[in-house]
Amino acid sequence: MNLATYHVLHLSSIIVLLGYTFYAFAAPAETRKRVVMITGVAALLTAISGFAMLGKLHLGFPGWIAVKLVCLIGLACMVSFAYRRRAQADVFMLVTLVLAITAVAMVFVRPF
Repeated sequence: MNLATYHVLHLSSIIVLLGYTFYAFAAPAETRKRVVMITGVAALLTAISGFAMLGKLHLGFPGWIAVKLVCLIGLACMVSFAYRRRAQADVFMLVTLVLAITAVAMVFVRPF
């Protein structure tokens, strides 16, 4: 596949991951299984398409990719936190937002 296909897949899966993560903070408990499955698949597609783009661009493994990978793992975990700790939803929403902004900043700034 070409780079544009991986890029579209990467961005689409990130949008799904973030959308369902924020949905999980307000969703009823009976939606947990479906939402966790959807966000898990979205996180996996994000990682696969991201590493595919990395391979296509021949960048190696720069430090900013490691930061993005940590942000992705954190975002994937937020869904389970959203369902298990409803009282701390505000804190977890802020953490989710910070992780997403950090991941986007790493793409544009590429500090290391």
